[in-house]
Order: sequence, then structure tokens, then C-alpha cells
Amino acid sequence: MIKLTDFITTPNIMRTKIKFNMNASDITKRAWDFLLEDHAGWVELNAWKTKQPNNNLNHADYLIALAQYYPYGPEYFVFGGLYKVEKIMPEVFDAPGYKLTLMDEYQEYIKRLIIKLDRPIGRDVYNRLYSNVQVQLNPEVYEIVPNVKLGHFPGYQNICMTHKELKQIVERNEPSWQEALSYVKGVYVITDMHNGQLYIGSASGNTDGIWQRWSGYAQPNNLTGGNKAFLKVLKEKGPKYITDNFQYSIIEIFDTKTKIETILERENYWKNVFKTKKFGMNHN
Repeated sequence: MIKLTDFITTPNIMRTKIKFNMNASDITKRAWDFLLEDHAGWVELNAWKTKQPNNNLNHADYLIALAQYYPYGPEYFVFGGLYKVEKIMPEVFDAPGYKLTLMDEYQEYIKRLIIKLDRPIGRDVYNRLYSNVQVQLNPEVYEIVPNVKLGHFPGYQNICMTHKELKQIVERNEPSWQEALSYVKGVYVITDMHNGQLYIGSASGNTDGIWQRWSGYAQPNNLTGGNKAFLKVLKEKGPKYITDNFQYSIIEIFDTKTKIETILERENYWKNVFKTKKFGMNHN
């Protein structure tokens, strides 16, 4: 095991904090999404200052910023940079209260270094002294991915992707994802995270399995993937609604030799289970 504190050092460990940015209650604003897209919200999230001192950067000259990596699980975090911290004066609260300057050290590991904690942590104190974190949470270097893609395929049972993630995977032809999803047929669910409605679909064709079906949804010029059920959503709410709110998961997988009729039967079974014809987005 490589301890995180052995891997990342700072000029003054006693004046360094480490921030475990959790998944926000608004799942369209997850920390990992901000970091992955180089969104301005990533720095704002880390510079945010409240009246609760435990979760601020007071008395810190350096910050190690992490984002919870939800495709792996709640105890996994991705490195988002080492920052120099300067307090903004006069003080402000419930707003960005610090100027964060990204340091040169460890930039090559941003979005690549994944750490694992001994256990998931609560939301009470997600901003901790770096000098204490090894004893408290025992973070270890779990993986260094070879590039800034989404990392390796996490397993069929662990897929829970936003539309933005799906688009990035398809655009980059991420090899571990493409290989895994091309070798299986399956039944999947698309969730509208704004209203909770579900759509049950299937990939039952003989070419490239789920990968081919989902690649259709990732095309920016046709976000419906040729699916009539989403035409109404697209016309009434526009493409941004789909890209901001749709989430993709797999319910069942099948060998590519499985008969189409068998997969369609399972698709209809899950439609009945979740009542998606009555309460969801399935029209037939």
C-alpha cells in the first residue's frame, strides 16, 4: 500500500488541508463532473466559505482537492489539484472566500490519481487537516489511470452514468468501456433525474451490443438515438434538458448469442415491474 501522505507532500504539511468534495444533493452538480469538465464550479466549490469553521480553509496555506469518484463507490476519490490558498479580505461567507492558485506540483496526476479510504465518510467534516488524515481515514493510492478519461470500466452492475459521461466515453472510444459494452446485449434503464421518470430499453441487435445502442444516445445532433419516446421530451424541453438530466444504468446483460425474443421478453418484464408505461417514459 502506498500512503497518500507519502505520495503527495506539501511545503508545510501542518498548514495544509485536504478537502473531500462529496456528491452534491443536486446530482446535476457533482464534484467529479465539475472536475472532469474543467468547469469553473470546481474551483468555486473548493474556495467556498461558510460560517462553519470546520469546513473552511482558515489557517491553511495549501489545499489538496479531491472529488468523490462515484462510479467506483463512496470511499473512492479523484485528485483534483494542489492549490496555494489566500484568504479574501474583507471576509465573505456563503461565497468563494479564498483565492486558489493551482501549483505546478502533481498537475500530471489531476483526474488520474484515484485514492481509496478505509471507509466512506460522512458529510459533517469533509475538510480536514492533512497532517491527521492518514490516521483518521488511511487514504491509499488505489490507481493511477493512464489518461484523463473516465477510468476503467467498473463492471456492469456498477454503471450509473450521466449523459455527459456517456458522451465523453463514446467520443473518446474509451477502450475498456467499448470492449465491455460491445460484447453483451442487455436491458437498461434511463432515468430522468429531474422528475424521477424511468425508461426501460434494450439492446438486442447482433452488432456491438449495448455500446451501439448507447452510442446513438450520445450523438449531439440526435439525442433521442432514434427513440420515439424521447422525441416529445426533445421538442418540449430542448436538448439541454436531456444532457443535464438523463442517467444510464444496466439492469440485465445477456450473451450476444441470446435470441432477440428472449431480451424483448425481459424488457417487457421490467416495464411491468416499474410501471413505466403508466408512470414513466415508455409508450409501448
